[in-house]
Amino acid sequence: MAYWVNNLDPVIWHIGGALAIRYYGVAYVLAFWCSWILLRRLNRDGAALGIKDEGAESALLLAFFLGAVAGGRIGYFVFYDFQGWLRDPLSVFRVWEGGMSSHGGFVGAIAGAGWVSATRRIGFWRVTDTLCVLTPPGFFLGRIANFVNGELWGKIAHVPWAVIFPASAVPGTPTDQIPPRHPSQLYEALLEGVILFVWARWRFGRTRGEKPGPGALSGEFLMVYAVLRIVSEMFRAPDAPLILGLSRGVFYSLWMILAGFLIRFVMRGHRR
Repeated sequence: MAYWVNNLDPVIWHIGGALAIRYYGVAYVLAFWCSWILLRRLNRDGAALGIKDEGAESALLLAFFLGAVAGGRIGYFVFYDFQGWLRDPLSVFRVWEGGMSSHGGFVGAIAGAGWVSATRRIGFWRVTDTLCVLTPPGFFLGRIANFVNGELWGKIAHVPWAVIFPASAVPGTPTDQIPPRHPSQLYEALLEGVILFVWARWRFGRTRGEKPGPGALSGEFLMVYAVLRIVSEMFRAPDAPLILGLSRGVFYSLWMILAGFLIRFVMRGHRR
């Protein structure tokens, strides 16, 4: 069976030197735009943040974007390549070289939510519940960019839709000698992007103004994301040494399930 070879160019336009417009960067811009549109619609009647304040909307988006990017970048080195960071501390700023952690992005986004809550005097859990709806489109676009970059490939497979990723083999290996793999990036785009968004949007509408109160959706979101991530990890090749026999994605997701359960349990009796 002939398998499709992923020879996609991750660069859209070479500007000069290391400067270029890449699909990964475009994915972030589109994610920010999608978040803006969603937030405006959610907060049209004050339902999302509880106030009609465009300044609060802008502050939330900026804090969310910067927190997610900074957290994702730092989280990559903390969770996946700490020794590399110690050897070259400035590598954290070379974002064009790749390396982002969705779990680290969660931490950064939560930090941004805390900043908006404190400076705008909006309930912290109301802010994080809103972010639950804004986050999945970024996951979707990010995973599509991972696929275009030919990174974070899946395990070896011989299903009809398997893909050959040249970067998964030693440079110079003939294409016909590279085993096909699951396009796990696309699986994650579907699970963490499409399915998670549909669920989060539905739950946001269901929980608005009634029990469960603020924070309950945030707790559920952490658990649902973690479960979907664990499912996708079944098809993804580990990209770092295992922890207790588990991939990093599964190990960190188990902690997210625990955190989500605790938040959901503590906030179950609160009203908005």
